[in-house]
Amino acid sequence: MSRTINATLCATVALAGLAIVSPVFAADKPVADKGPYDKAQVEQIVHDYILAHPEVITEAVQALQDKAEAEEAKAAADALVKHKDELFASKASPVGGNLKGDVTMVEFFDYQCGYCKHTQPEMDSAIKKDGKIRIVYKEFPILGPASVIATKAALAANMQGKYESVHAALMAATGKLDRDRILSIAKEAGADTERLVKDMDSPAVQKEIDANLALADALNIHGTPGFVIGNTLVPGAIGADAFKDLFAKARSAKS
Repeated sequence: MSRTINATLCATVALAGLAIVSPVFAADKPVADKGPYDKAQVEQIVHDYILAHPEVITEAVQALQDKAEAEEAKAAADALVKHKDELFASKASPVGGNLKGDVTMVEFFDYQCGYCKHTQPEMDSAIKKDGKIRIVYKEFPILGPASVIATKAALAANMQGKYESVHAALMAATGKLDRDRILSIAKEAGADTERLVKDMDSPAVQKEIDANLALADALNIHGTPGFVIGNTLVPGAIGADAFKDLFAKARSAKS
């Protein structure tokens, strides 16, 4: 934010300088009679102008922020189009919810993310109430070694057809996660842990993790949770009503 403000101030000074110097040169007296303005004089003019009109700084900051947000929104929209198949049609990513649903939601998450765990019941409520939401799970382990182990366990469980039960159990788990606890949670959720341990180190599991990390980077997702619903990218936790509105928006965009 500081760099944004600094850049804005520079732009403000430049614009203010042009705004104030131009009228001076455009005065009734010919420019030749005015003589050249040196650096100190221009700086003083700009200084005095900003003091007299401090609102120009706020206006410039807002304009710059609006421009940056518009550019970010366009970049996000372009990225969603470019990576559409990776988001919605990857055969390697676990899929749940209503497999024939008319709206697909992609979720980027980490099993050690408190915001993800807080959002989960809100999301589950909205999905259950809607009934027509297809979910693509993008394992995004960014919060340390335990996150990677949990992700590998979940993806290995997917090879047994146990993904959603293991995913739900890991997401519901509270407290610190470690390898032994993760395997215990997976076992209680119905996974064959002997097979799970072998599959956790498979090239397919690592490939999916690497693909998700690269995809998140391409979409400028650097935290969890992150959602893609229809043509909308949502960074951060949201509530049930927000999910409901986004589902409706996605359907509206199709019609």
